Amino acid sequence: MSSKKCLGFLLLLVSVLCSATSAFAPAFVSAPSTKSNLPHRQEVSSLKMGFMDDLQGFVKKFTSSASASHILIKSDDGFSKLEKIKKDIGNDPIKFADAASEFSACPSRAKGGALGTFKPGQMVKEFNDVVFSDEVGVVHGPIKTQFGYHLILIDERND
Repeated sequence: MSSKKCLGFLLLLVSVLCSATSAFAPAFVSAPSTKSNLPHRQEVSSLKMGFMDDLQGFVKKFTSSASASHILIKSDDGFSKLEKIKKDIGNDPIKFADAASEFSACPSRAKGGALGTFKPGQMVKEFNDVVFSDEVGVVHGPIKTQFGYHLILIDERND
């Protein structure tokens, strides 16, 4: 199923679920405010907001993507090595690619550290958190993961 069809289906599902939520809670949603039903109205509203937040996160997994490059150092002194490299390269993508080719322990070093395009959740959590929340075009790190220490350059992100 294409991503456009998935998104269309999810939007239809949201519409149906939101309608159903309103239909099952008319007394809480449309009743005049009284001391007895006000807490229930707030609970229904809170449930709707939590559901929508969860659904938005679910949809974002299918529609978001990013591309990034990294430099991986596996040794115990990787943090300090990467701090020095980061100082030397700044946020320059060409210097980053050169440093990845020279220093990275990842096979992506052959492509200047480029990892290609991926979706949320495809990378380890620490890496994913940086790529899908931090500034694009900036070198981030050093970041520790189960694989070692990384510098990450977020090349592009589509939310």
